[in-house]
Amino acid sequence: MSPIQLWLTIVAMGVVTFLTRLSFILAWGKFEMPPIVRRSLRYVPPAVLSAIILPELLRPSGAPIDFSFGNVRWIAGIVAALVAWRTRNALITIVAGMIVFEVLSLIVK
Repeated sequence: MSPIQLWLTIVAMGVVTFLTRLSFILAWGKFEMPPIVRRSLRYVPPAVLSAIILPELLRPSGAPIDFSFGNVRWIAGIVAALVAWRTRNALITIVAGMIVFEVLSLIVK
């Protein structure tokens, strides 16, 4: 892929994303969403984050699924999930996960 094609792809993806979000913003006040849709939309962010994060925790760099203690990302992810559950604080969760990841990376390697 040439640099021009790459930039055109990035710009096109940005425009599509912007228009998709804008359509929901513009339509939000025009019609009433059913209560079940409103309740369902609360689960979109956790579902998207899970789809992004879990493959990287379980299959670092595309390797086979690894639940072992040698997979420091998996261990750090478990610790971060526990911290998130107990504290409900995103910043503390991120910091705890990163600290565990860095410490285990130094120990394991």
